[in-house]
Amino acid sequence: MDMIKRHRLRDHSINRLIPNMLTLCALFAGLSSIRFALLDRWDLAVIAILVAAIFDALDGRIARLLDSTSKFGAELDSLSDFVSFGVAPAVVVFLWSTHEIKGVGWALVLAFSACMALRLARFNTKMENDDLPAWHSRFFTGVPAPAAAGLVLMPLIAWLEFGAAFLRAPVFAGLVIVGVGALAVSRLPTFSFKRVRITQRLVLPTMTGVAIYAALLVSLPWATLFFTLLAYLCTIPFSYQSQRRLQAQRPLASHGETEIEVEQD
Repeated sequence: MDMIKRHRLRDHSINRLIPNMLTLCALFAGLSSIRFALLDRWDLAVIAILVAAIFDALDGRIARLLDSTSKFGAELDSLSDFVSFGVAPAVVVFLWSTHEIKGVGWALVLAFSACMALRLARFNTKMENDDLPAWHSRFFTGVPAPAAAGLVLMPLIAWLEFGAAFLRAPVFAGLVIVGVGALAVSRLPTFSFKRVRITQRLVLPTMTGVAIYAALLVSLPWATLFFTLLAYLCTIPFSYQSQRRLQAQRPLASHGETEIEVEQD
């Protein structure tokens, strides 16, 4: 009888698995936000999505530091992003507010999720494009997934801080969902802060600023998150102008100058 050949999976060091573990943690946090929303724990629902965003920000960077980037990791990251930032925030807002308009409220959840799926699919296809100019890596096309999740939750975050009744109005929350979904799938350039470089003389002021921000986040979490998201919205006109200026100055780049993000949105 012929011997059946068995193919063993190649062994991996634990270091190569750490980024994927962080991605799974982001997925679990995003799903947990839905559970907290079902329990009417709106504060924990927002915190869970914030935790998912933190894990999402770490997995790609750690993968590059450990030299463990892979196609598998990139695909897993996109799937996690879709659930944590494309589905969970919209469902949380639906349970918090837009369920009152019934079918229309659920249609908004579906529309937002579709926009996020299209946005992530477009991002993945651009990773394989080697003909982009060098300055292109400074921008995202449309609002990235974690930022879009935060913007969708802005009415809920503001409600947790200020308690104004109109913030929970289904029409208002629904308009925010539509607007953020349009921004996510749009072709508007938005800053990619991953490429920001801190000069040596600015290291200490930057660390001081981060410490102050962390203190505000602990002592005044909802106000700090709300104004952070508001500040991010205000950067979009500047990113548009910056991209137009760079496009006019350096429309083309050599193949060797192109920089592409390879792990996360």
